[in-house]
Amino acid sequence: MSKDYIPTNPAEFDGFYKKLTQYVSQKAAEWGHIPQADLDGFLEGYIPWYTRYAVTLKPYTKEDNREMRRAMKTATSNIREFVNRFLRYRPVTDHDRDFMGIPNRKTSKTAHIEVHEQVDYVIQIKGMRKIHVEFWVKGSTHKAKPDSYDGAVIKWGLLEQPPAVHKDLRTGHAMASRTPHTLEFEENERGKTIYVALAWQNSRGKTGSWSDIKSTVIP
Repeated sequence: MSKDYIPTNPAEFDGFYKKLTQYVSQKAAEWGHIPQADLDGFLEGYIPWYTRYAVTLKPYTKEDNREMRRAMKTATSNIREFVNRFLRYRPVTDHDRDFMGIPNRKTSKTAHIEVHEQVDYVIQIKGMRKIHVEFWVKGSTHKAKPDSYDGAVIKWGLLEQPPAVHKDLRTGHAMASRTPHTLEFEENERGKTIYVALAWQNSRGKTGSWSDIKSTVIP
């Protein structure tokens, strides 16, 4: 896509951002895959943007405009990260993305229909309450994701005992479009054991087989 789907005109950006947050707020419970902390952070992110933008709706200074542009840059980055983590794959539908103004991925005639690749990965501690998941195609010597794939789906569970099956990993779910992917946790989750599994997802929304489940303790 040659044109960015996120507007750069402040008024258009505000309309896009507001519509996006309203729709996500309405649909989040139905979708059920967005962790509450990530959802709250995204929705609350609209406030600092609008605070700076509202100043420019009346006579304003060059400094007001610079602050508004800084807020827009931060908000744009936050929107892009949230969309790529949570809105590019099921249960979000093509219809949902059309309504939100997020372009759907086009698939070519040669695009993968079935996902045969498997994920291999390592879990690394990267600071307080942060874990990096570094992943690649199992058996590969490089870490690029397969052509035309959205990335790797990561799901995890904070459990007292090792899960018997992958379905037991119900705490969190994210799409990682690049490696490594950082998982962040709350203070009250420190010291708990996290169990993780990954699977590749192609541009058609099809997911491959799940990896082995690995674990570590949240620092």
